Amino acid sequence: MKFFKDLKDFLINVAKDERIPSRDKKVLLAMIALLISPFDIIPDWIPIIGVLDDFIILALILDYFFTVLDNSLLLSHYPWGMKSFARVRRFARFTQFLVPQFVKKRLWQYVGDPY
Repeated sequence: MKFFKDLKDFLINVAKDERIPSRDKKVLLAMIALLISPFDIIPDWIPIIGVLDDFIILALILDYFFTVLDNSLLLSHYPWGMKSFARVRRFARFTQFLVPQFVKKRLWQYVGDPY
């Protein structure tokens, strides 16, 4: 139960962060809603492909948090500690290859710190 409370607080804090463009926040909110809703782009009863759309949406969300956003920005809101951060970031980097670069460039407006 604590995990879901922390997750809710994390998402609310990220949504309130002014450094993240509002368009990115809206896209993330839509993706999270699509991920947790019982309705899917491709129904889950279709073998393999049905679950693949959820996995790609999850890969896009994780890629945004752990690749697009600066680590310092994300860590300012991340409630679970560095070990968890490193594990989830490793998983996010593994899944980032599922989504083409041109899709990410069209979705996200956030421009990270050049340093």
